[in-house]
Amino acid sequence: MPNLRISEAAALLGVSDDTLRRWIDQGRLRSVVLDNGRKGVSGTELAEFAQHMTEVAEPGTTVAASARNRMKGIVTRVIKDGVMAQVDMQAGPFRITSLMSRESADELGLEVGSVAVASIKSTHVVVEIPEA
Repeated sequence: MPNLRISEAAALLGVSDDTLRRWIDQGRLRSVVLDNGRKGVSGTELAEFAQHMTEVAEPGTTVAASARNRMKGIVTRVIKDGVMAQVDMQAGPFRITSLMSRESADELGLEVGSVAVASIKSTHVVVEIPEA
């Protein structure tokens, strides 16, 4: 499972690097040592932590909107059967669920802790893998 830099993990949760470091110091989230010797966070643990975040941002007043939104997040759950897959993601304070073919989920290598991008158009959510 991938490990993420502090800045990557913070961006996926929609918080500052300092906030994520405070959470680590407070014991709310465990850190790992990355290959470069710096602190990071396990993708699997970040996915579990993201599921338990209870702070939901107020939507505020919309001054502009687009037909397409792309939200980078972390996969928090994948349920597969013979034909379909349900993929849950946490993108900052937003929980996103996508239904796709099992084949698509397998081809993307989606698993808990994977970083992905949800492209939202109308009622359809398309999950993509960003460049590293």
